[in-house]
Amino acid sequence: MALAPIPKVVFGLIAFAIFWVLAVFPAVPFLPIGRTAGSLLGAMLMVLFQVITPDDAYATIDLPILGLLFGTMVVSVYLERADMFKYIGKLLAWKSRGAKDLLCRICVISAVSSALFTNDTSCVVLTEFILKIARQHNLPPTPFLLALASSANIGSSATPIGNPQNLVIAVQSKISFGNFLVGILPAMVAGVVANATILLIMYWKLLSVHKDEEDAGAEAVVEEYDSHRFSPATMSHFSSLNSQEWNSHLEAISVQNSPQQILRNRSIASEIIGASSNTFDSARISSLPRDGTNGVPSLTKEETSPTSSSATVDTLIHPSERKNNLIIRWKRVLWKSCVYIITVGMLVALLLGLNMSWTAITAALALIVLDFKDARPCLEKVSYSLLIFFCGMFITVDGLNKTGIPSALWDIMEPYSRVDRASGVAILAVVILVLSNLASNVPTVLLLGGRVAASAAAISKADEKKAWLILAWASTISGNLSLLGSAANLIVCEQAIRAPNLPYTLTFWSHLKFGLPSTIIVTAIGLTFIR
Repeated sequence: MALAPIPKVVFGLIAFAIFWVLAVFPAVPFLPIGRTAGSLLGAMLMVLFQVITPDDAYATIDLPILGLLFGTMVVSVYLERADMFKYIGKLLAWKSRGAKDLLCRICVISAVSSALFTNDTSCVVLTEFILKIARQHNLPPTPFLLALASSANIGSSATPIGNPQNLVIAVQSKISFGNFLVGILPAMVAGVVANATILLIMYWKLLSVHKDEEDAGAEAVVEEYDSHRFSPATMSHFSSLNSQEWNSHLEAISVQNSPQQILRNRSIASEIIGASSNTFDSARISSLPRDGTNGVPSLTKEETSPTSSSATVDTLIHPSERKNNLIIRWKRVLWKSCVYIITVGMLVALLLGLNMSWTAITAALALIVLDFKDARPCLEKVSYSLLIFFCGMFITVDGLNKTGIPSALWDIMEPYSRVDRASGVAILAVVILVLSNLASNVPTVLLLGGRVAASAAAISKADEKKAWLILAWASTISGNLSLLGSAANLIVCEQAIRAPNLPYTLTFWSHLKFGLPSTIIVTAIGLTFIR
């Protein structure tokens, strides 16, 4: 493609430069309007400068990508309501065998969850929980936060729904979900192993200095865990009785009692709490019939036995209330099971090669109907700013393409970047890594995707598919190079800073010290596995 007239090239470069500055530095002092407004400003300037016509601007917005992105976000919101990410968090602390074991678990769990639920979602819901575990065991947070962010990026490369650039590649290349997964999964597994090994080598001494506490401490952290959503809103979970309130209450009423009576009261209260923590709250406990002198029901010796404690509590609750509580609990279990079944059905449909966009939207609507209530609270947690950012980015990047500059640059690089030889693959990967860190990975995919695929298609159909997968792999792993390389990195950093009671700052240089060698090594290893 020949270069456009000079005025069109200049104005197109100005519009794209404004978009790039605001996308990479959303809080730039002279125009702190953020990424979303920056993308719309770039798109508007492309139309205003007549680099692209209004009709072409509308036509360049890729609705299938937006539909797939919207559908997966809605599904993730309902999975979070169904405690999916709470269970994922519990896996981190379950029978942990020390700091190195925890590091490896974070790498594996964040990679798998990112492949299924997007890397941004995994980082949002796991960051604070990882900080709590690190604090509980007196461990340095840096290696664990790096493991979360880097493994989330690596894991997200395996599926079309793992990250936004993969969504673009899957829609434009028309590679099915199953073929995409088979093509990159071996590289992803090797990349996670290599990344974990690098982390262990770099932080072995630091992780060995700190002595881990028992698993009971980790379980205590799990009980404190509250997952997070896409928006600042927090999720409410069923709360249990506060044993500290009971202890202080018993201390107050036992001043006038003998030591034996105090011990007896404590044991009875503990049995009641253990049997009823998920059924009724402390307000109901205080309303129980009292026939003892200390405000606690006086039970016989048989009633205080382990086998009779549950039955005793049941007799203290009104039968109708007990039945209602049981119905509510089973409705909750049934609803959560249906959410998981619909999600698995969506993944199966994607593997079978059905239209990815409409499959995700169908699953989202099925979950909304299943919930059988006003969907506004859940839909408000969808990141509409991200969808708008994509709309502006589509227009801005297409405007840059119409200037002819990307085609001219690719014509220079194309002879050296052919995917049918190892040197060409290496050069192509380097170009993608550099451009992804300069212009961000999604614009890089939009700029290079069609050109790389066309060059590879001239060789063979198989090489065309390989070129798309190389683009997906390299553009995703490039996000690990620096703290600004991907949204997942920034999410981990921001979540860590804002974590209540345990804020932590992940610095740019501490990330770069690990990210540079990890990105180069993991990218190189993964390229050997892509077929």
